[in-house]
Amino acid sequence: MARDARLLLASILVLSAAPSLGAALELKGVPPRAVTDPRSITSIANPDAAVVSVPDLFAVRGAVDATWTRDGKNVVVSTNFTGRYNLWEVPADGGFPLQLTRSDDRQEGAAVSPDGKTMIYESDFGGGEIYDLFAVPLAGGEPVDLTNTKDVSENSPKFLPDGKRILFSQRVATGATVDIGLMDIATRKATLLTHEATPGYFWSVAGLCDGGKVAIADRSNIFGTSASVWRIDIASGRGEALSDTAPSAYNDASAVSADCRTVALTTQDANGQKQAALLDTATHAAKLVKPDVWEQGSGSLTPDGRTMLFTSDVDGRTDLFSVTGGAVTRVELPPGLNIEARNGDSLSPDGTKLLVTHEASNTPNDYWIVDLKTGAKKQITRLGLASVSPAVLPPSQIVHYKSKDGLVISALIWVPFNLRRDHTAPGIVFPHGGPTGQTTDYFSRTVQALATRGYVVIAPNVRGSTGYGQAFMEANRKDLGGGDLTDEVYGAKFLEATGYVDPRKIGITGGSYGGYMTLMAIGKTPKLWAAAVEEYGIIDWFSMLEHEAPPLQAYEKGLLGDPVTDKAVYVAASPMTYIKNATAPLLVLQGDNDIRVPKQQAETVVKTLKDESRTVDAHFYAGEGHGFAKLENQIDSIERMVAWFDKYLKGET
Repeated sequence: MARDARLLLASILVLSAAPSLGAALELKGVPPRAVTDPRSITSIANPDAAVVSVPDLFAVRGAVDATWTRDGKNVVVSTNFTGRYNLWEVPADGGFPLQLTRSDDRQEGAAVSPDGKTMIYESDFGGGEIYDLFAVPLAGGEPVDLTNTKDVSENSPKFLPDGKRILFSQRVATGATVDIGLMDIATRKATLLTHEATPGYFWSVAGLCDGGKVAIADRSNIFGTSASVWRIDIASGRGEALSDTAPSAYNDASAVSADCRTVALTTQDANGQKQAALLDTATHAAKLVKPDVWEQGSGSLTPDGRTMLFTSDVDGRTDLFSVTGGAVTRVELPPGLNIEARNGDSLSPDGTKLLVTHEASNTPNDYWIVDLKTGAKKQITRLGLASVSPAVLPPSQIVHYKSKDGLVISALIWVPFNLRRDHTAPGIVFPHGGPTGQTTDYFSRTVQALATRGYVVIAPNVRGSTGYGQAFMEANRKDLGGGDLTDEVYGAKFLEATGYVDPRKIGITGGSYGGYMTLMAIGKTPKLWAAAVEEYGIIDWFSMLEHEAPPLQAYEKGLLGDPVTDKAVYVAASPMTYIKNATAPLLVLQGDNDIRVPKQQAETVVKTLKDESRTVDAHFYAGEGHGFAKLENQIDSIERMVAWFDKYLKGET
């Protein structure tokens, strides 16, 4: 899937069929999970426990993606060592990194030319998500803007074997589709290989084969419910479908063998669960590699097509596997999130080593290299800080509870060290973005900033989340802020039932859809919440249509319906309908250049609550988009959040 499509999918809303609350509810394809006794949750005794400063948490550097250099000796990583996401070169055998580029704007998605001399990457401006492609010598030099288009976003570059041309993804700023482009680097002349006409559909390149004459591509929708695999002849642009193209079918390619005969595929089983498979391009038949009740995703494929990598997401923790000739082997890494550094494109040039990332809720993300033949592994980055270690960070615990209608909800919970079970601790509900997303066992600076300060944090994977099958993901269509909000409320009830949390000291915070859920919560269930912090959340679906980017306008209409004929749906799903009922003190954090949830949404929240004489404050970040990329703004936003909760949940001034 193209980067523009991934970005949109990661932070906006897939809505699906909502059952009425009341009767016990079972959804097709949802993995079975036993309900957790809240009193079984414990606070670990730890004499070394300490409050970790927010600047220390953000001294743990982030990493967006990585790729190999052509000689296999180095890895190019997008990381914020300087407080900005620039490109660095890290020795594959370990060693101090070398900075390759510098900019105040984020740089990522690097591709290295076949001769190993040139790198092309993507960068936007001020968080606006309109990307240009830049070329720079790998040995150092001044970057050159190859596209220089203010109204067109180009990203995800991929070199052809001749090194003279690249494929890339293109989205017109005023359009709602993504196409595949072909550029001659010397002349900078670009042509489109695809011409998508249906709003909300996106093309992306999964891989090249037949000596670079053929591209295997995906055509997928923004909802994450439809995808098909295509073979595109690069010279003529002619395309041929290799999988079912029906809107109800899901077949998403991640890689292809050198001879074009085998495609690594993520498909769906009869229960609507995503599963890893191998697609025979001659027969168009797909074979599951290891059928399971949990969600899987395909990854890289060795050039000979014999070995495929895939992931298995089991209730928010991910393992990585390789399959050769039907034999499945787990890539041995510590528990947590173990995934390829770049899905489908993480194999070393000789195909013998795999570049992966490992993290857990109390372990910062780092890059590892795994030898596929011997299983030997080596950590090549150390992005953490000595003061930020599992010794002082509470681990996550996976729990399950029933919502009002009996639907089982999974959640991650973090219990601070050394708590007494006396109902005195403050609690935080932490809804995720999406809702077609999932809270996983990742390293969250927000969670650890709260948990090390005595807050019990729960992050529910409510209906609408990924990871639990198609029916679960589609269980909140035209019911945003309905059943899914109830799932969040029952997460707060679970906090109280542990015996640690004071029900009068429960707050809620989240970003994007999590910000939307925060606003819905304090407006629709005001008595439950003692304080709230929302980041770039939606207040009103009607005004969103006027101000959001065109792809999201098409998305919103496709899921909520027509704003005139389906007005009641929009009204019921908008926090604006309920926000005047809010009593919880609210802090609003927002980027000025957000194209997904525009600044106007936050301004409306603040004005409405001020007009009602409610306690509300806001901070707007210049040069930031949907989420905060600059280090000083990341630190500032969390410090403001902590101070807000300390004041209104702990009574500290």
